[in-house]
Amino acid sequence: MKLIHSPASPFVRKVLLTLHETGMSDRVELVNVATTALATAPEAKAANPLGKIPALIRDDGRALHDSAVICRYIDSLAGAGLYPSNDFDAMTLESMADGIMDAGVLMVYEARLRPAEKQFEPWVEAQWGKICGALDHIEAHWMGHLDGNVTGAQIALGAALGYLDFRHDARGWRKGHGKLDDWFAAFSQRPSMKATQPA
Repeated sequence: MKLIHSPASPFVRKVLLTLHETGMSDRVELVNVATTALATAPEAKAANPLGKIPALIRDDGRALHDSAVICRYIDSLAGAGLYPSNDFDAMTLESMADGIMDAGVLMVYEARLRPAEKQFEPWVEAQWGKICGALDHIEAHWMGHLDGNVTGAQIALGAALGYLDFRHDARGWRKGHGKLDDWFAAFSQRPSMKATQPA
């Protein structure tokens, strides 16, 4: 199998974390691409008509895309049990983590892909507001779901918080989120997190 990827993407990191946690890393060849919303890499477009990464090309040549789909496929191959059947709470937590990543990526795109005179600061701050709202909600209501064995939802949240450190560290997401900070500090010690740290 081949993974069309760029290591700076938090959605890619989510897949890489899943590969490490399931022991499947040696089953997948990494194909690194330079791609953006304005300049899509041919490999990304060939694997996913939306041009988004990650995309996983299976051994029969068919591709899977969207990190949630890819991670569940990897888990099904490994039989690792990262995604308990019909656990809608876990699905919701993963969705919040994915939303944090979405908003964080959009903030980066606004700064990198738009000319300075076309950047809209209120829109950027609205994205950060979404991130803070999700962090507040997880801190207040979801910490119990971060206990116990590693799940796909935990992996997604680890990738999301790692991306905030990587791209938005100056905004200080930890302020007011002490329980999440503690959880992330412990989760970051996992070998999978250390192996997938973006540079």
